[in-house]
Amino acid sequence: MSAAPKSQQQPIVFVVDDDISVRESLELLIEFAGWQPETFASAGEFLARPRTAAPNCLVLDISLPDLNGLELQKLIASERAHMPIIFITGHGDVPMTVRAMKAGAVEFLTKPFDDEVLLIAIRHAIKRSASVIDDQTDLRTLRGNYESLTPREQDVLRLVVAGMLNKQIGLKLGISEITVKAHRGKMMQKMKAESLADLVKTAVRLGLAPARNPWHTTESKQKETS
Repeated sequence: MSAAPKSQQQPIVFVVDDDISVRESLELLIEFAGWQPETFASAGEFLARPRTAAPNCLVLDISLPDLNGLELQKLIASERAHMPIIFITGHGDVPMTVRAMKAGAVEFLTKPFDDEVLLIAIRHAIKRSASVIDDQTDLRTLRGNYESLTPREQDVLRLVVAGMLNKQIGLKLGISEITVKAHRGKMMQKMKAESLADLVKTAVRLGLAPARNPWHTTESKQKETS
């Protein structure tokens, strides 16, 4: 049996707070909600934990004994893009809240907070994390498909999404139209593209075509055989 997609693995909720009573209460709450809790007393302890590919989020206290919450947020922002952060604090202020939210935090809660408010924030954060993970997985698959193409098939792909007809591609590459059709058919199969529109969308995601392609697909181009 194959492993479950990463976004379908049991979500992990990390808690970093130097107050043991907070860690223990949140651990019970998170476990009861059906997620896997992992608690840490400091930013250093959390950073020492190997990264996970499962959907997750971080419930983070602002005041910590080593790095504070905002410093930790800045540190992991680029390295763990699929880890949304929910800040909790006993003495938050407006500037601090604004700074955290501008840096990408999904919520900023002041202690004591309602459990249901936190659970709602965690659900939202995990959904966001799963979406990012799925997107990254899909992109890796598309890149693998593209890398499986021969250099000539890659040339054909670029020219197809640029809007050129098979005859034009043949003239451009110095090969026959029949040969272009053969390369095009294999390329479409390897890219798992069911239509020209699918291929263009994939090319945009891979950075092989501009997001706003000036070329408009015509019926004649769609009918070209692969």
